[in-house]
Order: sequence, then structure tokens, then C-alpha cells
Amino acid sequence: MEATEFFGTEKIGKILFRLAPPVMLAQLIQALYNIIDSLFIGRYSDSGLTALSIVYPMQLLMIALAVGTGVGINTVMAAKLGVGRKKEADEYAGVGVILAIGLWLAFAAVCWAVMPFYARMSTNSEAVIRDVIIYGRIVCTFSTGLFLESIWTKILQANGDMKTPMTAQIAGAVVNMILDPLLIFGMSGLPEMGIAGAAAATVAGQIAAALIVMKKGFRRSPGKEVYPHHIAMIFRMGAPNILMQSAYTFYILGLNLILAAFSDQAVTALGLYYKWQTFFFIPLGAMQTCIVPVISFNYAAGNIERCKKTLSAAVRFGLVLMAAGTLCFVLIPAQMLRVFTADEAVIEIGRIGFRFVGVSFLPMVTSLIFPVFFQAVGSSLKSSLLTVIRTVVLFVPLGFLFSRFGLNWFWLTFPVTESVTSIIGVIYYRQFLTKNYAKKEKSAEAIRQYISMQT
Repeated sequence: MEATEFFGTEKIGKILFRLAPPVMLAQLIQALYNIIDSLFIGRYSDSGLTALSIVYPMQLLMIALAVGTGVGINTVMAAKLGVGRKKEADEYAGVGVILAIGLWLAFAAVCWAVMPFYARMSTNSEAVIRDVIIYGRIVCTFSTGLFLESIWTKILQANGDMKTPMTAQIAGAVVNMILDPLLIFGMSGLPEMGIAGAAAATVAGQIAAALIVMKKGFRRSPGKEVYPHHIAMIFRMGAPNILMQSAYTFYILGLNLILAAFSDQAVTALGLYYKWQTFFFIPLGAMQTCIVPVISFNYAAGNIERCKKTLSAAVRFGLVLMAAGTLCFVLIPAQMLRVFTADEAVIEIGRIGFRFVGVSFLPMVTSLIFPVFFQAVGSSLKSSLLTVIRTVVLFVPLGFLFSRFGLNWFWLTFPVTESVTSIIGVIYYRQFLTKNYAKKEKSAEAIRQYISMQT
């Protein structure tokens, strides 16, 4: 089925249920990889488990640049396809390889230089500092596969191909999971590499995934004359996602520093929450991925009603499935923590923290989907504002404020932040519906003219 027929006329529920399962399966494998990665490191050394929590914000920043740029390409391509401009869509895809390589080189150079300073800023333990530098330098410097895979995956998704990226992500995660124990513990005749082995396994998995999506995702580079305009448009459309993901880096770093004032065990507990979070956020992450091309296509085609229905379906679907996460975090937090650690201090801190965080899962659905909706309709300012409000204005300041009353109070930051962000998102959405180009009486041609002025 052509993209025009699929995105433009198929029932919204059928679109999401066709697109979501491959994405969810791939993210499930990724989540299992994250959990197993931490599981093996936790069995190898306590310092390594803490190091993973400290390096995590840097990995998020790397993913923000790679995936956010891919989302920018995805969004522009979907909009171009929505108005029948396939040649232009392929031009944007062709810019992807050079852009990915350039971003990787810049990020790798910076991370190699700043990793020792970053490690010493985050902890006073020499063992943890050593592990942070080793793991961080390997996963950040040799991240070529991550950048290329992210670009090619989003190109394929813009054309409605979710199966190839799913296959690639599953293969990459499987490679990682197989190599983890072999390289960490030195099994099957391989050398015992410890935390360096975990980093090497991660890099190998990323390269494997990139090779799989390369065949279908690669596009020829267009003429050099289009690069300035196309790159500017890609970053304009991808900036909200880059900002949203980058903001995660800084707010998690900020929260780590706040918790470090209490103990390294508090930092570890937060890190274990984020490991489990990747598992329970699969439905929400799938909705965020799937609704972008659908909304962008129909908004460019002038079909605002389908945009509204897509948002509504994504929110309902996310709420139902995120409720399972709430129940687990509230009812069995200690059991979840014991999967990774036997440290009773970490378990006691996390047992209380997980219950507070679990309550935040339901308002988190709308606090995270609204920015994606505004990104998809080209309203990058509102998307960026919601992200900044959530991560900069609320998370770290509230975390610091609540921590003044004690460690247990710190965890209240999560439900308060998600609830306030959701309320602001609703206000922005109601404002969007009052705009002239979002009203039913406006013709599709008028909306297309509006889109063309924006792009």
C-alpha cells in the first residue's frame, strides 16, 4: 500500500496497530538488552553498576543527536510525501549519511576529551571514576553505528517500513546480549575485559544494526547546493526531539548530582529506575515514533481531523498500557531492585522512590506525547517549550527543593513535574485548535499553502 493511501485514508487504529508492534518488539529487545547489560555488570562489580548510572546521561546526549536528527529527516520526508513531492523527500534522505558522520566525529572528539572531568565531577570514588572513563570513552568514541543506524531507520519509517528497523534493532540487541557475558567475564576463550567488555558489546550491536538498515535506507547524496537549506530544515524539524532528548541528559545529570549529596547508593537507585523505565516505556515510545509520520502527512495534506484522532488514539493506548508499569512500581519495587543488586541500602532507597515514580507514569503519557504532536505539525516552539518546562524549569529545581526536606521527599519531584507539564500541554493544544489553519472550515489547499510557507 502506498504511503498516500496508508497514512491518508486507512483507519487510525489500523495504522497504529500496524506500525506499533514492530517498534514495540524492537524496543522490548532494546529494553531487555539494557536490563541484561546492567545485570551482568552488577554481578561483576558494584563500581561498574554505579558507573553505568553516571555515564547514562552522556549516552542519552549521544542518542539525542543521532535519533533527533533522524526524526528531523523523518518529519520532513513525511510532509513532502504528503503533498506528493517524493524527489525532494529522497534528497533529504540523501543528506543523512554525511550529516551522521559529521555529528559522530564532533561528538566523539568532545567526549574523549571531557570524560575524565565528567567522571570526577560525578563521584569521589576512584574505582567508579576509572570505570566511567573506560566505559564512557568506548561507547561514545566508537558510536558510528548508532548515528548511521538512527538516520537510516527514520528514513525507512518515513516510508512506512517498520519491519526492517525492527529487525535491525533486534539483531543489534541480540549481538550485544551474546557478547556481554563473553567479554565481561572472559568466557569461551575470550579475555576478561570487565566493564570495557560491556562497552565493546554495545558498540558491536550498534554496528550490526546499522549494516542491516543500510541496504534499504541508503540514498544517494544530492547536489552540494541543496545541503545548507536541507540541513537547516532537518535541524528545524528535529530540534524539538534533540532538545527533548538532550534535556534528559541535563536533568538526569542534575538529579544525579543532587542524589550524590546523599550517597552513591542513591545515585545507583535512580540509575536502576531508568533501566526499568526503558522496559515499561515501550508502549509510550512506540506511540511517539508511530504518530510522527501519520500526523505530519495528514497535517501537510490538510486533514486536521485525522491529526486529532491520531493524538487521541495514542494517548488512550499509552494510558492503558502504562497503567501496568504503575502497578509494578507501586506493588513490587523491592523485587525489581533485587534483580540487579543485593545492596540493602540501594534497595531501601529505591523501594520508596519507585513507588513515587510509579504514580507519575499516567500523567507522563500526555507530558511526553504533546511535544511530539507539536513537533509533527511543525510547531517547534511549543514542542521545545514543553520540553524545557519539564526538564529545566521543573525537574531539577523541584528535585533540589524537595531534597531539602530529605531523600524520601526528593522522589515527589516526578509526579509533580509530569502533572504540571501535562496541564500546560493541554493548554497549548487547545490554543492550536483555535488557529485558523486548524479549523474545519479551512480548505486543504489553504493548509498546504500554510505548510509550504513554513518549509
